[in-house]
Amino acid sequence: MAWDEWEQLKADAATRQPTRMQLNHPPPEPGGAGSGGQQGDLAVNRTDLAAIGDAAYELRRDFGRTSEHARAASQKAAGGLKAQGFALGSALDHVAARWIEQSRSLLDATAHISNHLDFTKGAHAGDEVHIAATVSNIATLDAGFDERKGS
Repeated sequence: MAWDEWEQLKADAATRQPTRMQLNHPPPEPGGAGSGGQQGDLAVNRTDLAAIGDAAYELRRDFGRTSEHARAASQKAAGGLKAQGFALGSALDHVAARWIEQSRSLLDATAHISNHLDFTKGAHAGDEVHIAATVSNIATLDAGFDERKGS
């Protein structure tokens, strides 16, 4: 790259967008905080997370209870049919065994959803504390610079 080419690239870059340092807030976005929208990149609605977590917990609780009843009834019927010599008893026993596997998978998945949302809520709370502490430190630093300037 020739020196003239480098100088031309620098001049082009300078005319596109001035470079500035910005502290304590993200750059303003269209539809941002000033126009009634949300501020920042990450937005978590705790009400929505809580509703999803509650629904997953209720599904796990209700399905667990109902699933256990269906399993017990199916195994009892399978045992009765087997005892009377019906081949259908073995087939029903196989269905009950598969039911147990599938219902455990669903129960595990709903528990995972509920637990993950609890973890997410805690992680975001920790992030909020960290961000507040960092911004507070920047404000303290700015105040120190203002004091040195005599403002």
